[in-house]
Amino acid sequence: MLAPPETLPGISPGIYSAADFAAVSEIAHREAGIVLAEGKAMLVYSRLAPLVRDSGCATFGSYILRIREDAEERNRAIMALTTNHTFFYREAHHFEHFASHVRPGLLETLGRGGKVRLWSAGSSSGEETWSLLMTLLGPDRAAGEHLARGDVRLLASDIAAHALRKAEAARYRTEELKAVPEALVRAWTVPAGEEAEIAPAVRSLARFRTLNLHGPWPMQGKFDVIFCRNVMIYFDNPTKERLVARFAEALVPGGWLYVGHSERVTGPALQLLATAGPTIYRRSEA
Repeated sequence: MLAPPETLPGISPGIYSAADFAAVSEIAHREAGIVLAEGKAMLVYSRLAPLVRDSGCATFGSYILRIREDAEERNRAIMALTTNHTFFYREAHHFEHFASHVRPGLLETLGRGGKVRLWSAGSSSGEETWSLLMTLLGPDRAAGEHLARGDVRLLASDIAAHALRKAEAARYRTEELKAVPEALVRAWTVPAGEEAEIAPAVRSLARFRTLNLHGPWPMQGKFDVIFCRNVMIYFDNPTKERLVARFAEALVPGGWLYVGHSERVTGPALQLLATAGPTIYRRSEA
């Protein structure tokens, strides 16, 4: 990685320097697998400057010393560097595939008294979580409420606690739901003026947890479906390969992994995962 220029426009190197950028980059990569490439120096400055001020530190250098020692402040810095951009029914072909190829099997499992476990990894502010659960429950509200009484759970995890708070609130502007099929919107949202709330039956299925994908995973069971989309674009190849290998191991035999449109599974995970569609992978049954 190349260092940014020693002098950034309008910023004294005594306040924020190339060495500070390099230090933040090293911490972000070590803690969360995030790669801050050349050209991100100003982004780092804009994201962290409010935290530097709030901490009472006079320079980025002194703030970096603090986050090396203070785990809570270090986590705040990492969260500030993450991007929480998402929207409902993003990459619609994934939800269409889930509805036509995966959902029927999950309904069979529930019908015979089995359990269904889903994971939205890097769920951000919840749009993916609710899109997935609405698709699972389907457009028939009565049938969906019956399904929701089965052993169904979705883990929605993200490194950013503030994003998860918005997700758990489950309230969005009506216009944000335009990409969702109208039948699902009618069945699973409750109008509230210019906003809409996700219906209680859907909300009851989600569990929100702060989780760094780069660290330990406390979950004991395996998942039928994992969505981790447009998260790995911030990681280098070795980090991506380690992560998808862990996802593969976290799937039940025959389970499904969905990744972002510019992401691909490579490395050891290919011993367990086979391509099942554009950026869709399935774990072997063995």
